[in-house]
Amino acid sequence: MAPFRTLARFIRVKANMTERSFNLVVPLAHEATAMRIADTTQQCLDWSGAVTPLIGASLRRGDVDSTIKRSTPRTPTMPGTRTSTTATRTTITSRTKAAPALSAGYTERHHAAFSFQDLVEAYLDCRRAKRNTPSALLFEQDLERNLCQLRDELIDGSYRPGRSICFVVTRPKAREVWAADFRDRVVHHLLYNKISPRFYAAFIADSCACIPGRGTMYAAQRLEAKIRSASENWSKPVFYLKCDHANFFVAIDKNIVLTLLTARVTEPWWMALATTVLMHDPRQNYELRGAPELLERVPPHKRLTNQPAHLGLPIGNLSSQFFANVYLDVLDQHIKHQVGAKHYIRYVDDFILLHESPQWLNAALANINEFLPRVLHARLNPSKTILQRVDRGVDFVGTVIKPWCARTRRRTLREAVSRIATMSADQIFTSSNSYFGLLRQAAKSHADRATVARAVLRRGHCVNQAFTKTYRKSK
Repeated sequence: MAPFRTLARFIRVKANMTERSFNLVVPLAHEATAMRIADTTQQCLDWSGAVTPLIGASLRRGDVDSTIKRSTPRTPTMPGTRTSTTATRTTITSRTKAAPALSAGYTERHHAAFSFQDLVEAYLDCRRAKRNTPSALLFEQDLERNLCQLRDELIDGSYRPGRSICFVVTRPKAREVWAADFRDRVVHHLLYNKISPRFYAAFIADSCACIPGRGTMYAAQRLEAKIRSASENWSKPVFYLKCDHANFFVAIDKNIVLTLLTARVTEPWWMALATTVLMHDPRQNYELRGAPELLERVPPHKRLTNQPAHLGLPIGNLSSQFFANVYLDVLDQHIKHQVGAKHYIRYVDDFILLHESPQWLNAALANINEFLPRVLHARLNPSKTILQRVDRGVDFVGTVIKPWCARTRRRTLREAVSRIATMSADQIFTSSNSYFGLLRQAAKSHADRATVARAVLRRGHCVNQAFTKTYRKSK
């Protein structure tokens, strides 16, 4: 293999909720001189011993010079110093830059380009829950080269999404899941980190899912607070209208999403990247994992493979969840400002309206049924539309809210007990603690946690007295 020159670059990366400065040694291809203008206005006191701390869970302190036993002291750098990896000379410049000057062929689409630090942060965000997947491990084997290659492809416009993996999940019902390759997930996080804040600032507070701090617990607690407000603390009757979109992800019109993105993403480079991610069709290059007969359990109208090219977002990608929120923000704004719903909340494609008049809710439903096909080219699922009194119980995001009581859905509890009784011994510890954490989200959960605790005790594990934690079985 031909030799490579190296370039020391200081970047600041957020890892494990701690901000560290370290020296990332980046291999570059053959260049006559590997010179750059280094921004040294802030002295970097923390150095890493190698690139491996970027891969590891903990970043250790060290010094590159100490690892190679360099005897000569480091030449101090001053603001505006030009440094070289091939010679020990310095040249004082009139000003400090962070990047070389733009070339004559540098087009407008590059003006909003990202920094290498942004790409590393996107990688760290991506690996948080995917660290041990085969594609993530393969990417980390040559981390520097892969990040540099991905950066170059993004900047020169040659990036194209790779092969996706399609598989079927059967709980709670059969669905297609399309998992992008790890390097594509890094790009999704890069795009999400850049453009999502401007959209979140315009979202209503009652839009949940794939928004920091707005998960299922937030949605359940906010709905319960709205019910208490509308019913004056359960003292007067209130009705709720619960609706669900029909075949939501596979029916999203990507052309509408593209129009909504264009309205707020004004930088040409970022808009070009958003278009690449959004309009990519994973059906053109994918690998089917699992038993092929499982695919037959997915209804044909819910398969992405049966939809036209302009319809459908792949379930399983961060970008799809974000684009879905952008898509349904149009509905949120219409219901809040045109329909005039005071009490409204949405989690992905499920949403609920509250009102003391069932006639008003019926009129709101007619308005929504007219608005969705006309503006978003979508429709509701009539079999999942419910209109009834709230004191009969509101089932939302896995929690059933009744007067003075909020409990986890019975189906979830039965599934937890059944799985604990049949799963392998090495999975009981982590799974049971996950179920305890889920059940604790409901206000009235002691009886449900006791039911799960009995199932755990039957498998030989110990549970604390409050039924909130499982202990490992002693060997």
